[in-house]
Amino acid sequence: MKRYYTLLALLLIAAFVCTGAAQERLRMSTTTSTENSGLLTVLLPPFEKKHNCRVDVIAVGTGRSLKLGEAGDVDVVFVHARKLEDKFVADGFGVNRHDVMYNDFVIIGPANDPAGIKSAKTAAEAFRQIALKQQIFISRGDESGTHQKEREIWEAAAIKPEGKWYRSAGQGMGEVIMMATEQRAYTLADRGTYNAFKYGKTDLKILFEGEKGLFNPYGVIAVNPKKFPHANYALAMKFVDFVTGPEGQALITGYKVHGEPVFFIYKGK
Repeated sequence: MKRYYTLLALLLIAAFVCTGAAQERLRMSTTTSTENSGLLTVLLPPFEKKHNCRVDVIAVGTGRSLKLGEAGDVDVVFVHARKLEDKFVADGFGVNRHDVMYNDFVIIGPANDPAGIKSAKTAAEAFRQIALKQQIFISRGDESGTHQKEREIWEAAAIKPEGKWYRSAGQGMGEVIMMATEQRAYTLADRGTYNAFKYGKTDLKILFEGEKGLFNPYGVIAVNPKKFPHANYALAMKFVDFVTGPEGQALITGYKVHGEPVFFIYKGK
């Protein structure tokens, strides 16, 4: 009997090991907006089921996501800062970058708009008004794609933001929206995360939107297997093909929060 239970235990262990070995793992770093918006809860399960794998997500700002790729700590990056993405590829850290989807950035703040940015003609003018009135502005401060865009706008406004009114959070988009809500402040947000938060989590309103420069494209990049031979390049490319192919694109298009689209795909995909 003892030998029977020993044999049974060995068989169970063997089955567990085989099952674990059969399920591949894909390490992905991504911007917080893909997670905060809820998109990944819709996008990842079908991919995992299709390829019998598990995607381990590290959701941080785009800058930190790319740094993880530069260190070879992930297999694929899913981010939104085109200049940084192009440099990542040019420096040999990534290969096969593809457009996936887009939305846009918006400036949100209290409904009573104490800085008076509703009448602004440009995002830079809106930022100048916030600085002039010294109304609280919460910055991501985390080298994310949103933070990069914010810097571009301050530069266009010819303002170096500093002082008690300018607060660097070093946090993700969701956390920054909540901080801005609590402090009755302004912030720059991606529309996807804002849409996911505006029902029940924040009463801040979109006060400036629609400028061409606020376009917010997302790209996916496989980590270069020549630089990092341990990277799971084959599975990374399956993910790239999935999110840019018909199934993934349909999931992105169909994802809505309270009936509103969060991300948009490029025509012809």
